[in-house]
Amino acid sequence: MAAPGAGSPARLVQYIVVRSDLVHALSWPLGAVITQACHAATAALHVHRSDPETVRYLEQLDSMHKVVLGIPDEAALTGLSETLTQAGVSHKLWIEQPENIPTCLALKPYPKETVQPLLRKFKLFK
Repeated sequence: MAAPGAGSPARLVQYIVVRSDLVHALSWPLGAVITQACHAATAALHVHRSDPETVRYLEQLDSMHKVVLGIPDEAALTGLSETLTQAGVSHKLWIEQPENIPTCLALKPYPKETVQPLLRKFKLFK
C-alpha cells in the first residue's frame, strides 16, 4: 500500500531571506523591512512566472507556504546569493533603490527538500 500522498507533487515553499541587521543594528522600521521582503517575493514570482513550479504555486493561492529566514548582514546575504546561483537555485536578490542596498532575497517556489539543505543554517526571522 502506498504512503499517504505518494505520487502527489511535493508541497512548494517560497523562502525569503531578510537581513536582520536592518532592524537590529541599522534601526530600520519593521514596516520598511517587511516591505523589502514583499518586494523580493513578488519580484521572484514575477521573474519566474512561466516556471511550472511557480505556476503550480500560484494556482494554489489560498494555500501558499512561505518561510522567512534571517541572515546577519549584507555580506552574508550576497554570499548566499552567490551560493544559490552556483547551485542553480533560481532567486531574486532585492536591491533597494536608489540607495543600492541589498536587503533580502527570495527564491522561486521549490519543494522544501530541494533547497532546504542550502538554507538550514539560517533561523526564522525575528
